[in-house]
Amino acid sequence: MDLRTHPDIDRRLCGEPVELGEGFASVELKATPEMVVDEHRLVHGGFVFGLADHAAMLAVNHPNVVLGQANSRFLKPVREGEILLAVAEIVRRDGRKKTVQVEVRRGNDTVMSAELVCYELDHHVLQVPSPHAE
Repeated sequence: MDLRTHPDIDRRLCGEPVELGEGFASVELKATPEMVVDEHRLVHGGFVFGLADHAAMLAVNHPNVVLGQANSRFLKPVREGEILLAVAEIVRRDGRKKTVQVEVRRGNDTVMSAELVCYELDHHVLQVPSPHAE
């Protein structure tokens, strides 16, 4: 399956696609020193969320997909050097609205669980449609 969304994302910060299928994606991320917030080498949750978001976008795999809503639970901390795997699957489809369940795992441990609501737009979110477009 071809990658149709987020081609320019920084994969060092948001993860590297491992598997991509119809309504499914998995993405791997190694926690790097840039992600650390303190002397205990704790990784900021925003990077874990970014990994989950990237996996959800790839599961939808639409050129103009955007995140509209997220319900997430951080279950365990992440430290520098750990390797995370986000597994995303579309669980509900309502036209252009897709609900994606994502689990971020470190080995057998789930560190984050999330439900993300994504929308497929007609045009890029930053593009203003032409007033004469049909």
